[in-house]
Amino acid sequence: MITCMIAGGKMEMAKRELQSVIKTVLREEDACRDIRVYEDPQNDQKLLIIEYWDTKEIFLGPHMQTPHMVSFLKIAESFLEGKAEFSFWDEVIEITGNRIPGSREQY
Repeated sequence: MITCMIAGGKMEMAKRELQSVIKTVLREEDACRDIRVYEDPQNDQKLLIIEYWDTKEIFLGPHMQTPHMVSFLKIAESFLEGKAEFSFWDEVIEITGNRIPGSREQY
C-alpha cells in the first residue's frame, strides 16, 4: 500500500503518469496481479495506491529496477509533495465475486 500527497495543481499530471505506468506494469510484469488507485474524499491531494504482487521481494527488487519504474520515480518527484509512504500487508481473507458493471453490489 502506498499513500502520497500530490502538490497543488499537479493532480491531473499525477493521475496521467500513474495511469501510464500502471498500464505498462500490468502488461509487462507477470508478478503484478492488480493495481488500484483511490483519492481520499477528505483530502483531494492525497492518493492511496494498492498493489497486489506475488511477493514483497519482487515488488522491492526487480519491479523497482525496471526502466519504466526508474523513469516514473524520476517524474514523480515533480508532482509529489514530500515522500510517498509504503506499507506491506498480508491478506488474511479473500472473497471474490462477480459484479454488475456500475454496481457496488456483489452476486
